[in-house]
Amino acid sequence: MTDPGISVVICVYTEDRWEDILAAVSSVRAQSYPALETLLVVDHNPALKDRLEREYKETGGVRVLANAGPRGLSAGRNTGIAASHGEVIAFLDDDAVAERDWLRRFAEGYADPRVVAVGGRTVPVWASGRRPAWFPEEFDWVVGCTYKGLPPGRVRVRNVLGGNASFRRTAFAAAGGFATGIGRDGDRRPLGCEETELCIRLTRARPDAVLLIDDRAVIHHRVPEPREHFAYFRTRTYAEGLSKALVAKSVGADKGLESERRYTTRVLPAGVARGLRDALLARPGGAGRAGAILAGVLSAAGGYALGSLRARRGGTTFSVAPVEGGTGERTEGATGERTEGGTGE
Repeated sequence: MTDPGISVVICVYTEDRWEDILAAVSSVRAQSYPALETLLVVDHNPALKDRLEREYKETGGVRVLANAGPRGLSAGRNTGIAASHGEVIAFLDDDAVAERDWLRRFAEGYADPRVVAVGGRTVPVWASGRRPAWFPEEFDWVVGCTYKGLPPGRVRVRNVLGGNASFRRTAFAAAGGFATGIGRDGDRRPLGCEETELCIRLTRARPDAVLLIDDRAVIHHRVPEPREHFAYFRTRTYAEGLSKALVAKSVGADKGLESERRYTTRVLPAGVARGLRDALLARPGGAGRAGAILAGVLSAAGGYALGSLRARRGGTTFSVAPVEGGTGERTEGATGERTEGGTGE
């Protein structure tokens, strides 16, 4: 595939992120590789949907849709997939902005016909202006960002990270959409792993499929002040354990925890060692980072244990439905022609 048409889906749910949503859309419209369309999928918030429709009423290439499924991020993404027209569907968080070559890097990855998904690198933008001294880079996934331990460059991976990812349309035809009941649902407990479950399901349906991360496809993700505190860190790691139990239920513990085993036996011990070394050298935050890594592991393990118990008792359910719609055909953008460059900022 050369020069695939890319639809961008941004799922939104609250007016509290109004300025972030506008910034996210602006970053897509400024791409050096223009998006075919931008779809804003609103999660059961009529007031936000009406406001966005007024904002983008005269803006070509931007569509505002209501989540057609149950409340939550997975159903919102599935709504966007079904309504899109691109050969590739990219996903951007509503509180993130993409660098100018974000879509270009995605498009380059699909030159290989075996590639069915391409993800990128997500950089945290801390509300306080800098990383908390105690916060370990190995746990940047807690705030939706690329964590220390992922290989650099353009590399093959088990799964991409959902807030900065793209998929061929044929991937959803082969494996279905995102599973509802796993990922986030508005302001409830911050679950995740819906993209992990999908990617594993996809490679089972298509054993020859290749999934990549290209660290040149960069977005900058805002981390609000409450998420800089240990209380959120502990809650999020516990929720990750719950989520991983659901993934293991869906695809089996062998695949569901394959990468996590390497992460906990190699990446995290090295992080603890660095933290203790920094503490001995009287560097700020060393002991805190080592302690946070240990606390994060224990919290995630506790969540996994409880989630596994609930899964065995049948107390938690999720479902995967086919994603219909979308032509996958190349159509022209709002201007009627495809041009290089964007508005730039």
